[in-house]
Amino acid sequence: MRMRRWLAVALSSVVPILLAAALPNLSVHSGGTDSHGFNLTDLDTTCKPCTDFYQYATGGWRFHNPVPPSYADWGRFSELANKNEETLHDILDAAAKDRHAPKGSIEQKIGDFYGSCMDTARIESQGIKPIQPELDRIAAISNQSSLQTEMAHLQSVGADAMFQFSSEPDFKDSSQVVGVAFQGGLGLPDRDYYFRDDPDSKQLRDKYVAHVTRMFVLMGDARDAAAAEAGAVMAIETQLAQASTKSEDLRDPAANYHRMDPAQLKSMTTKLSWDAYFREVGFPNINAVNVAQPRFFQQLDQMLGSVSLSDWKTYLRWCLINAAAPRLSSKFDSEDFAFYSQTLQGVKDQQPRWKRCVGATDGNLGEALGQKYVEKTFPPQAKAAALQMVHNLIAALHADIETLSWMGPDTRKQALAKLDAITLKIGYPDKWRDYSSYPVTRDSYALNAFQGALFEFRRNLAQIGKPVDRTEWGITPPTVNAYYNPTMNEIVFPAGILQPPFFDPKADEALNYGGIGAVIGHEMTHGFDDAGSQFDAQGNLKNWWTPEDRKNFEERAACIVQQFDGYVVQPGLNENGKLVEGESIADLGGITIAHAAFEKAIEGKNIAPIDGMTPDQRFFLGWARLWGDNMRPERERLLTNSDPHPMSRFRVNGPMSNLPEFASAYSCKQGDPMVRPAGARCRIW
Repeated sequence: MRMRRWLAVALSSVVPILLAAALPNLSVHSGGTDSHGFNLTDLDTTCKPCTDFYQYATGGWRFHNPVPPSYADWGRFSELANKNEETLHDILDAAAKDRHAPKGSIEQKIGDFYGSCMDTARIESQGIKPIQPELDRIAAISNQSSLQTEMAHLQSVGADAMFQFSSEPDFKDSSQVVGVAFQGGLGLPDRDYYFRDDPDSKQLRDKYVAHVTRMFVLMGDARDAAAAEAGAVMAIETQLAQASTKSEDLRDPAANYHRMDPAQLKSMTTKLSWDAYFREVGFPNINAVNVAQPRFFQQLDQMLGSVSLSDWKTYLRWCLINAAAPRLSSKFDSEDFAFYSQTLQGVKDQQPRWKRCVGATDGNLGEALGQKYVEKTFPPQAKAAALQMVHNLIAALHADIETLSWMGPDTRKQALAKLDAITLKIGYPDKWRDYSSYPVTRDSYALNAFQGALFEFRRNLAQIGKPVDRTEWGITPPTVNAYYNPTMNEIVFPAGILQPPFFDPKADEALNYGGIGAVIGHEMTHGFDDAGSQFDAQGNLKNWWTPEDRKNFEERAACIVQQFDGYVVQPGLNENGKLVEGESIADLGGITIAHAAFEKAIEGKNIAPIDGMTPDQRFFLGWARLWGDNMRPERERLLTNSDPHPMSRFRVNGPMSNLPEFASAYSCKQGDPMVRPAGARCRIW
């Protein structure tokens, strides 16, 4: 599992985006039949917009787009991601067929990685052999020193063993990179999965132990021994979970910042040797680490003395096979899918092999593959147009901050300075990543994946103690997503999302502002949400608020927490308002800012209705249609319990019900479900 941080907050757990203001040369089209407009069959006109706007705006689309058997959910983001996968498939298929590409070239690396993943005959014949050297290393563990050496080695090749270690800008000196030690080591999605006492949660834990047991059996252990081993794994993970911080509390940057030097690290843990760890991972001179959750590491330190060496070896075997299973022969891959996709998310079938191999190549060689993707899909003029749109939204947020009634002049000055300092990254990096030290061959898919994890681990740790590289990207160009990173004070929109229906210069202004414009606003607003607002213009964790203004902000944010706490996902399962606070602030702020920019863009224009809908109505449809989504119940439960993004229906109805502009557009009245009482209405930015 990757390090679970609240930083680099994106629009969606599935995928996010960008866009807005004065769009040049937009042509207006009818939405009934034109692919650049709004498809009227997407609507559910049997539902009134003032009753349930999400159903009205997306009900038709959702009726005609059930979740495919190989997906946990299917939405408008999935459609674009699927289109991008087809493009990547063509690129990779051609590269894999070209056996004469120069060694070390982009074409050779992406072609051989993809080819090794697609070579199922070779993968089947190898069975568990690709990880046998690692299993032998685990079997040879004889004391605490060799245990910790192997733990560090497994982390370097992609296994989530005991904890996670990486690098990040120092929260209080964002110009410098420090190490970061973060809680981890769990096989279930979140620490609360180990402690919920409802029948479904208890049954899920039983299924998890059964899954771990089957994995040990597949590795050659007798069933009785495997069952005992699975019990040992569950016991260790439960202790780690007990000391882990809850997901909603991980979002507080101040509570997850504890910079320590080597002497402080040594004082915090007596059995876990940080000096030995740094030597094993190849960076013995690390002298500054943010220990994000000290209590977790103190608990781990105690466990190193109380848990038997035999049980730790069993646990490390599990960490290894859990990381490697999707890259091994079908019996391991299928068992991994059965639990993590079928049981946890309700998926019926595996995705086609080529899709999984496209995703794996993007995950390991994303900026190499991304160069080829950009050549096909994102010309320079598209990047220039997108950049101009972002500037227009920044201007709208600037005007909004200048007129906020609840913010005083001192805080306002700092907020405007932060907005003006935001770095914009559009389409693809200015400097591509160098993969020359990452060896890729056709011999073994599993080893290619391990080498990819090792390359990224070392590349990441090599930055510790150095100035922050502000040209670096956190996602690859083909990704259908976008993010804001508070320590860099940057918004990032890859080429993968800057395509129809999200970014479409041929669509009318209302759809673009309501869709991509609101998403640009969403990402910018993250700089001023409950977490992002704690960082200044340079990305430092620093209070730039007056006490009165901070109190005003927190009161308004509490309104959103209370609103989302009340949303029922499934019987007995509500949204966690605190967990989704930041995303919900960003949704409301993004729509508000985009609507203000839209009004300015059409000021003085006499725009006729399209398909019987006014410009304002189409603006709000522009946002709602992005969130057309069908989701399996299992996936809903997983995301509600662990993800900071609310369910799609609440991302539409939640912010809309707070906006008088929406009520006016659809002539909604007080008392309608889509109109919150004036005293309960939330508004921040």
